[in-house]
Amino acid sequence: APNPVLTTLRYFREEYVAHIYERRCPARMCPELIAYYIEPQKCSKLCNVCVGSCPVEAIYTREDGLKAIDQSKCVKCDNCLKACPPQYYAVIKLSPPERLSQLERK
Repeated sequence: APNPVLTTLRYFREEYVAHIYERRCPARMCPELIAYYIEPQKCSKLCNVCVGSCPVEAIYTREDGLKAIDQSKCVKCDNCLKACPPQYYAVIKLSPPERLSQLERK
């Protein structure tokens, strides 16, 4: 049988390159290579479902009433993503996490 490492390198080279050289996870599954973000234009000021879903209280209400995630507290459990109602779909995963600073500047 061929070496499994060489086989994965052969068939999944792009994944290795993305993870090792670009520090991003195309599948957005590796916690250290993702960040969660709540899109302000999609978030409802009246909805607090994501706030209650966070086990570490990383989601807070900003002064303008919209929700945001304190990245230093976030444990990347996916609860906010699953809890956000389908009519909003305001929570997204980003990879690499550095993309977050670009979005927050807008």
